[in-house]
Amino acid sequence: MDNQKVELNISRLLEVLKSTGKKYDTEKIQRAFEYANALHEGQFRASGEAYISHPIAVAEIAAQMELDTDSICAALLHDTVEDCADKTNLKDIEKRFGAVVAMLVDGLTKLVAIQVEDKEEAHIENIRKMLFAMSKDVRVIFIKLCDRLHNMRTLSAKREEKQRITALETMQVYAPLAHRLGMQKMKHELEDLGLYYLDQIGYAEVKQDIEKKFGQNRDLIANVRQHIEERLKENNIKYTLEGRVKSVYSIYKKMYNQNKSFDEIYDFYAMRIIVDTELECYTVLGLIHEMFNSIPGRFKDYISTPKANMYRSLHTTVIGRDGIPFEVQIRTWDMHHEAEYGVAAHWKYKSGEQSKEEIDKKLEWIARLVETEDDARDPDEFLQAIKTDIFQEETYIFTPKGDLIALPQGSTVIDFAYAIHSAVGNKMVGAKINGMIVPIDRVPQNGEIVEILTSSASKGPSRDWLKIVHTSEARSKIRQWFKKEKRSDNIVVGKSMVDAELRHIGRAFTEAQRNEIVTNISQRAGFTTADDLFNALGYGGLAISKIATRLRDEFDRVIKPEEEPAPIVTVEQVKVVEKPKNIKSNSGIVVDGESGCLVKFAKCCNPLPGDEVIGFITKGYGISIHKINCPNVISAREHGEEPGRWVDAHWENGNDTAAAGVYEAILQLHVSDRLGLIADVTSVLAEMKVPILSINSQKRTNSRAIINMKISCRNIAHYQLIVDKLINLDGVQDVVRGFM
Repeated sequence: MDNQKVELNISRLLEVLKSTGKKYDTEKIQRAFEYANALHEGQFRASGEAYISHPIAVAEIAAQMELDTDSICAALLHDTVEDCADKTNLKDIEKRFGAVVAMLVDGLTKLVAIQVEDKEEAHIENIRKMLFAMSKDVRVIFIKLCDRLHNMRTLSAKREEKQRITALETMQVYAPLAHRLGMQKMKHELEDLGLYYLDQIGYAEVKQDIEKKFGQNRDLIANVRQHIEERLKENNIKYTLEGRVKSVYSIYKKMYNQNKSFDEIYDFYAMRIIVDTELECYTVLGLIHEMFNSIPGRFKDYISTPKANMYRSLHTTVIGRDGIPFEVQIRTWDMHHEAEYGVAAHWKYKSGEQSKEEIDKKLEWIARLVETEDDARDPDEFLQAIKTDIFQEETYIFTPKGDLIALPQGSTVIDFAYAIHSAVGNKMVGAKINGMIVPIDRVPQNGEIVEILTSSASKGPSRDWLKIVHTSEARSKIRQWFKKEKRSDNIVVGKSMVDAELRHIGRAFTEAQRNEIVTNISQRAGFTTADDLFNALGYGGLAISKIATRLRDEFDRVIKPEEEPAPIVTVEQVKVVEKPKNIKSNSGIVVDGESGCLVKFAKCCNPLPGDEVIGFITKGYGISIHKINCPNVISAREHGEEPGRWVDAHWENGNDTAAAGVYEAILQLHVSDRLGLIADVTSVLAEMKVPILSINSQKRTNSRAIINMKISCRNIAHYQLIVDKLINLDGVQDVVRGFM
């Protein structure tokens, strides 16, 4: 690209800035351009154009969004530190253009020197860095989206493999981010461009269908538009009316996700009516429903209940007089600006401290994600977290006071509790949805009212909750509780996991060698001490699989095969779990001769004192205690599955049913269906002072039924006494332990 063409491009940028009516420091922007132009001299894009054409184009898109002077400068300089490291650095940029521009450029610069094992991990680490910078200043992501949009517009110059990689990343990360920020205009263009490079045949087919259908019905749509305009004028409503068809990607996605043909897409056509006030929005809605028949279930009020990305509008789908369905969107101009530009609209139309507070509030989810992942050392888990917390559609749930909380679809009532506050989640003992008590793994639906039941006597969250929760925020807060409150237990579990992993290597080692291996691994993994690593493994902050390869490599380095082998340590001799300091047993279980171990009772068999038991070392959740004759145990041991993780276990006071404490027992009553039977069952248990934890019934035939119950029970003798009482009830034919 010759100098004259470059000058024309920068002149066009300055014209765009002038057309906004905002005051820009054009002298500073001119200097930023000249500096970037000098640094990128001799560099070219894949298309053959001078590289400076890209920063200019990015700055122009940012100018169209009416971002501020520092953002325009950062857009012009965004690739200089990364691509011209031998000529400049962040300190030089800060000296020339100020700390804000340098900070924005830093947030846009990839971690080129990052030490990671593969490209995928490097990619994830760069996303993590970008989100962290975004949490400090949202302008980072505005400029990054402008950068990505121009790269997508010019992607045809890249080779096919690179096109697919870039398009896939755009669809998985940047288009969802634009959606989460409410930047619908940016989102739609990124999605359409991404689809074009990922499925050109599908893209072409949908686009052809759109053009064909629109051409066939052009006159019908014009008539509908004229009819609406006449009615709005009759009611003296000042309006702007826009007609459109859905984007190629949105139709493609509906056809794919809902398995629909093109002709089954109801809201192919859309009319957008923009008015001055919120009251007029509802007035226009009434007029539209008066003029056309509405389709049931197709009305959405996003004004009274905005989406999490701030989107506000009324949506309704109606049937035109010629039988053609079309969508009508009704909004004010403020709503329209937010729908087009999302959070960026606040930079365009507002200023001052109040605007900053509004923006910070609307971007709390970014700060929460960054806080959530502070301790995350697993790149795969981090990527899953952002996919769940940022890119999934939201469910809108109400508190009993009417406050609205948006959560990713699939979130449970536990996620809801932690979204309110950590203290609420940690003290949670149950939940109600619309006034009815529900299980803690229940997933609330849109519009439901959720009440979290708490108790000051709660001992905190259960480790099992980590398997139930859906959001990384809840998972992180649960782990933080265990990290803080259960460090000794975590260390015990972590040691058992490391010992089991080392035993799988199949060679002998001494305790001193084991300690040397773990200490070296701890330092390389970024932990101060070995106990810190054990703690992270125990509370789930680090997966044992992530250090398995390092453990093996360090084992081979410390214990060389040609050395005189250390005494063989058999499974029977290894103390899988060390006794933690200052911990008293509250489980009644002894594992490998040690009491006070962190254990949980397997839900598949619910062992009671008096049952012969065995322990299984789980990954991150302590020792799981099973009945020795549990079908899962028998199957696993017969097939030789992970023999090194099974450990001896018994009740603290032997199998004489004398262990103290209360345990869960599950009963299944096979009964003749009769009126009042459940009342009789509960009365018997009440007389025996046996707490009922849950109860439900299933009707099998007209005369047969099954009652499933979970009760509190002291031991096998107590269980048998309960069974004897129940079996004597009229209509109870059999009592089976456990669910079938």
